[in-house]
Amino acid sequence: METTEKKSEEQLRSLLENAVISAQKKGKLPETEMPSFNIEVPADRANGDLSSNIAMASARLFRQSPLKTAAVLTEELNLDGTYFEKAETAGPGFMNFTLNQSYYADILFEAEKKGADYGKSDIGKGKTAIVEFVSANPTGPMHIGNARGGAIGDCLAETLTWAGYDTTREFYVNDAGNQINKFGMSLDLRYRELYGEKIEMPEDSYHGQDIIDHAKNFAAIYGDKYLSEPEEVRKKALVDYALPINIKNMESDLLKYRIKFDNWFKESSLHENKDTEKVVNLLTERGYTYEKDGAIWFKGEQFGLDKDFVLKRSNGFFTYIVPDIAYHYNKLVTRNFDRAVNVFGADHHGYVPRLKAALKACGADPDKLEVVLMQMVRLVKDGETIKASKRSGKAITLVTLLDEVPVDAARFFFNLREADTHCDFDLDLAVKESSENPVYYCQYAYARICSIFRNMAEKGITFESCSKKQAELLSSPEEKELIRHIASLTHVVESAAMTDDPSKITKYAIDLASYFHKFYNACRVDVENADLRTARLFLCKETGSVMKNVLGLMKINAPEKM
Repeated sequence: METTEKKSEEQLRSLLENAVISAQKKGKLPETEMPSFNIEVPADRANGDLSSNIAMASARLFRQSPLKTAAVLTEELNLDGTYFEKAETAGPGFMNFTLNQSYYADILFEAEKKGADYGKSDIGKGKTAIVEFVSANPTGPMHIGNARGGAIGDCLAETLTWAGYDTTREFYVNDAGNQINKFGMSLDLRYRELYGEKIEMPEDSYHGQDIIDHAKNFAAIYGDKYLSEPEEVRKKALVDYALPINIKNMESDLLKYRIKFDNWFKESSLHENKDTEKVVNLLTERGYTYEKDGAIWFKGEQFGLDKDFVLKRSNGFFTYIVPDIAYHYNKLVTRNFDRAVNVFGADHHGYVPRLKAALKACGADPDKLEVVLMQMVRLVKDGETIKASKRSGKAITLVTLLDEVPVDAARFFFNLREADTHCDFDLDLAVKESSENPVYYCQYAYARICSIFRNMAEKGITFESCSKKQAELLSSPEEKELIRHIASLTHVVESAAMTDDPSKITKYAIDLASYFHKFYNACRVDVENADLRTARLFLCKETGSVMKNVLGLMKINAPEKM
């Protein structure tokens, strides 16, 4: 999907290659192969809009100074009909190029033409991606870490979709193993307590009010029927009752957070389908396991790990990593996703190499598994760290957080910085209606644009269309800076998708708001010159459209009035 920005870079590459060929034909440069060179944006725009190192990169090939090569190439450049108005040489031989007004106008026409699709890319076209995120333990409510993981994972999934990938959002439900055993034990104790049994809850059991509520509701339906049943039967009945309720509540809470999963993958299905057994058998068949002390071990050291690890204990039970190996084998081989992205807590740091080693041993491509390690969240109020909700006095969960701050702010704030950096969530700032609040700052830019058009309409001035000649009047530094930022959206989306870093989208929105406010303060829109007024209204319109696209990508509202 070609953009005006990419077209300008391709034009420049073609210009330089043609200049080399022309100079060689005239004997100004020696006949050699085409030099390999880069095109980039200079750190200082005062040096030009695009820069190339071709003169320095070809110094050895042409056996002459870069400055001399740059002078020869400049003579052979033909900028007619291109997006470039001048070329200059700087420093040791950098060739710097300045874009003309036609380029800036075409950026806005491209944004107008593509509309709601502006910023999208096709780099992932024909490829599939799966993003697994949140995957909170279904034995209790979702915590603040899940809230951050939800914002990061959902924005990343949408970014991949914008980059052209056929993307699936997946929640992995841990409905088997030790956590569920502990859940069943806790429910069982609370159930028996209801019928007069003196109970002391073990330290490692679940002590939350939700466990008590589940036991009471279960008793309201079944009474004391299960007291006479064997303990395992009673525990299973309690889990079978409570777990679907928890999962349904999770789904409902996540929808409030604007997250809808395409698939809820249950760990129990791996056991039912014997996928756990199959994956251990596969590793054994491929020669990567051995038996020791009655247990089956994986040859981790053979794959660069610091030590081997157990897959199946001597008591016949699989270790916790086996279902995970089977699950990721299902993603990478059975369902054959091109990219499998996991948003994990930072505590999984040492776990990832083991998982990738086992997948490689299974014959899967471990490079298809990409893991985003997410750091902790610290909630701050009045400058101090808090751990409890003001309303309930209990630990803040996803739901209680959304009672205290708007969904827009929560999603935006959790995605403000790279996942691998610690997150200080300022509850006071999140509800503040001022430019200090970054989400308000971005939304206000959009609302301000809407108000410009309302004010113009009140004066009887409406925007219908803008000609190329009018758009080329947008020549002030502030106008150009804003348009250049608009031009970069597709590149930012691609970069965020390929580096698993959706915070780049949030930063783009903040910068877009900043460049717009800067333009608005420097360039009056309602000027007497009708052509310039039309051009500036066109710029406002497309800035608003792009801001709405970016906020929409993050599932954040774009209010027309604030």
